[in-house]
Amino acid sequence: MTGRNIQKYGQHFLTSPRVINDIVDAAQVLQADNLVEIGPGQGALTQELVKRGRTDFTVVEIDPEMVRVLQNTLPLAARVQIIQADFLQFDLTRLPAGPTEFVSNLPYIDAAQILDKVLSYAHFQTAVFMFQREQAQKITARPGEKGYGALSVLSQLRARVSVICNVGRGCFNPPPQVESRVLAFEKIAPPPHFPAVARLVTAAFLHRRKTLLNALILAGYPKEKITAALAALHLPPTIRPEELTPQQFVQLAAWL
Repeated sequence: MTGRNIQKYGQHFLTSPRVINDIVDAAQVLQADNLVEIGPGQGALTQELVKRGRTDFTVVEIDPEMVRVLQNTLPLAARVQIIQADFLQFDLTRLPAGPTEFVSNLPYIDAAQILDKVLSYAHFQTAVFMFQREQAQKITARPGEKGYGALSVLSQLRARVSVICNVGRGCFNPPPQVESRVLAFEKIAPPPHFPAVARLVTAAFLHRRKTLLNALILAGYPKEKITAALAALHLPPTIRPEELTPQQFVQLAAWL
């Protein structure tokens, strides 16, 4: 692959057998009816999945050069459907209906958007994803912990999240400038009226230095309603967004 294309797509190819096995082990444990790999690149995870007996699955790859590599290296007997597309633009209704698992060494720049799209997919069941370690810490952070924010709340309201392994820079070619972490996601039922909850959570963390009350006022929520809701939930008017649990955001959204 040319250096120009690596730079264009921000690719760092996973080369560590240990990490590849850890990811595929987790995917095998969480196995759903359908499997989709996002951004397979040169196929390190894909080849291991095939070796473990996975067949009839889909890979979505943006880079036409990598599509050619996959077409030339994956065994025909595995019946892997290779789709050239940007996953963020890809119509998920093209996938087979039924419980679906996703696996990926995610591109760091789009990781949060891809995660949100996957967790929002009606047939999402499980996922095993690699993130930049700092972003992974945000996803798993609890109230009061460093990095706790909208990404934490909206991820944890839709999935049970667990840490699979840490990944050093030397596990890639070329090495990235950051450390990585692999997380597993198992679907849980999202709260009713999730879009309203998501709007509230996003608004709450838009002004991190302000109290929850002031942040929501700035977002256009009526002050009287916010004050009444906080009182009903026994939350002080000085509380900050990072002090609320995901379930307290759900309760607050219901009041508002």
